[in-house]
Amino acid sequence: MLLSGLSICFIWKRRTLQSALKNTVQRRGLHERSQDLLLNEAVIPSNREYSGESTKDELELPLFDFSTIVMATDNFSDANKLGQGGFGCVYKGVLVEGQDIAVKRLSKNSGQGIEEFKNEVRLIARLQHRNLVRLLGCCVEMEEKMLIYEYMVHKSLDSSLFNKEKSSLLNWQRRFNIICGIARGLLYLHQDSRFRIIHRDLKASNILLDKEMNPKISDFGMARIFGGDQTEASTKRVVGTYGYMSPEYAMDGLFSMKSDVFSFGVLVLEIVTGMKNRGFYNANNQLNLLGHAWKLWREGRGLELMDSSAGDLNSPNEVMRCIHVGLLCVQEQAEDRPTMSTVVLMLSSETSPLPRPKNPGFCLGRKLVETDSSSSKQDETCTVNQVTVTMLDPR
Repeated sequence: MLLSGLSICFIWKRRTLQSALKNTVQRRGLHERSQDLLLNEAVIPSNREYSGESTKDELELPLFDFSTIVMATDNFSDANKLGQGGFGCVYKGVLVEGQDIAVKRLSKNSGQGIEEFKNEVRLIARLQHRNLVRLLGCCVEMEEKMLIYEYMVHKSLDSSLFNKEKSSLLNWQRRFNIICGIARGLLYLHQDSRFRIIHRDLKASNILLDKEMNPKISDFGMARIFGGDQTEASTKRVVGTYGYMSPEYAMDGLFSMKSDVFSFGVLVLEIVTGMKNRGFYNANNQLNLLGHAWKLWREGRGLELMDSSAGDLNSPNEVMRCIHVGLLCVQEQAEDRPTMSTVVLMLSSETSPLPRPKNPGFCLGRKLVETDSSSSKQDETCTVNQVTVTMLDPR
């Protein structure tokens, strides 16, 4: 009787163990297949999304081992952390051969981050321009999803522009070169690349600076491709950063090349003034940076906008021209804004006449007190005109 009971117990335990092992293998297989699917979706484009591209046109994008990235970043140490946002963290790393890299490590809990990951790999790996950040490869292992970029010595534009101790590094000539470089990069996306690409999240924290302070547009997770004669699209889920979104995008979910132009105009005025449009404060009125710039320009006092940290002003006409171009880009109506090809021409010519700008969009500041954004804050979400709007904190 005792032996019979022991035999039954042994058989039951063995079957339980076999079942557990079987489930583990199945889960591991499903996980590995899902990884393969994610890589396939990220690396191999579909004809539907990329007209004219064959599915056989695979990317020559290096895949890094997780162990390589762990070693390069000293196991993702805090000392190597460059920044943090809703997507996850960015770390500096050094490969065995001595090459500096920047590693964007996606948060394991971010479902939106997976879509952004695939979108960025699909897009930026196919784009080559001196004013776009270069993607070196990616890593997809177990639950880890990472993008590996060239490392930018001076980090993001906002880390220097809005920092009193560092802003003096950005004299006027450097600021003008940054404005022109961003304009050329955006023109490439809109017109000169194989695709017509709308960035949708152009802001100071997404402009990286190399060792010569040359600007590189980064973060293509929100970008969209327009095919054929398409000039505009809409979405019911608006994702962007307060202060940079155009009125038609924020209110109605409409985006186009002109919504990128609006964001560029905000950037131009921020670079000239050294002040953020978001949280801009003027004791005398309720205007934000756009409204303040518009007011001073109309009163013939545009040079008062110039950031004193930019040093001696040897090119007042150049500064005024940038302010004028910035105001043309942030006009309320999308059809009134210039294209990026026109913007590049306006910036490169000192003598050609410029049209008079009309009222800027979103020229009134918010009544809510704005504070410096923190990565620990939750994204703000609201609904406007049946469009869900998610405000991202600048990274």
